[in-house]
Amino acid sequence: MAYTTAEARQQLLDTVAEAIGSIGLALAALGAAYELLDEHKGDELEERLFRPAQTAYGRAQRIHAAFAERAGLPGRAFAQPAVPGEDARAAIDRAVHAIVRAGAEIADLQDSMLPVEVGDRELRAGLAEVRELLEPLQGRARELLRTLGR
Repeated sequence: MAYTTAEARQQLLDTVAEAIGSIGLALAALGAAYELLDEHKGDELEERLFRPAQTAYGRAQRIHAAFAERAGLPGRAFAQPAVPGEDARAAIDRAVHAIVRAGAEIADLQDSMLPVEVGDRELRAGLAEVRELLEPLQGRARELLRTLGR
């Protein structure tokens, strides 16, 4: 079966959109956890997890929009999902799972060589940057979870 450049570009955009959705879920869960923590732990969560995740979310949206424009494909808006009410630990754990999923989606995309086949250096650099932003968050979340309630 022939695979067109347009199909490859659309698949790439769809996969980036899935990663953006996962990061959005992580942000929503971190926001919910923040509301349940005391001021000190909330500030720690914001600094160590929320801000880097928010930076990754914004960067991923920008690379999605820029690539869509360069490829002549329609962009899209992203909305953060609502998360169910839960305790702070569960919300942070939900965020970790979403962050890991987003990182895996980006890694799979990079491993597929699709960004290389499409030939877009800016996209490849942006994906690497988003992945680097997400990479330390799982460990940081685990550190925060270990100190909750102390």
